[in-house]
Amino acid sequence: MQVSRVTNAASNALQELVRERLERQGWSYGDVARRGGIPRSTVHHLATAERLVRMPQPATLEGLARGLELPLDAVRRAAAQSCGIHVYEAAPDPEVDVLIASLNQLSAQDRRHVAALVESLLERGKGDEDAQNAESAGSAVTPHE
Repeated sequence: MQVSRVTNAASNALQELVRERLERQGWSYGDVARRGGIPRSTVHHLATAERLVRMPQPATLEGLARGLELPLDAVRRAAAQSCGIHVYEAAPDPEVDVLIASLNQLSAQDRRHVAALVESLLERGKGDEDAQNAESAGSAVTPHE
């Protein structure tokens, strides 16, 4: 993974991520804070700060990711960019690059449909994972002799 420091970040990526998610889901700062187990003032600060002076604590990023219902990596990457640190993948997946580039050609409404589809697929995958974990736990039970 390659890291570079940028001194003049044009915009706050974490701020944009939080605001976009709140707007799309119709959530308040309090909604995100309750789900993530972090103070409402922290969510408010991260959503409104023009520039982050330092990287938020790992527990804060984990709570924010939970509260926003987003992958931790996406929140961590946005926070790093907001602090002027840009992280680049060493070997990006060409399929993902093509998919992302294709999204830019869609209308805003179509992008919202794609986002809803992706969220639906992730939820379905999470349900499948929970079922597999339950099956594994059931098979680990040993009978009493």
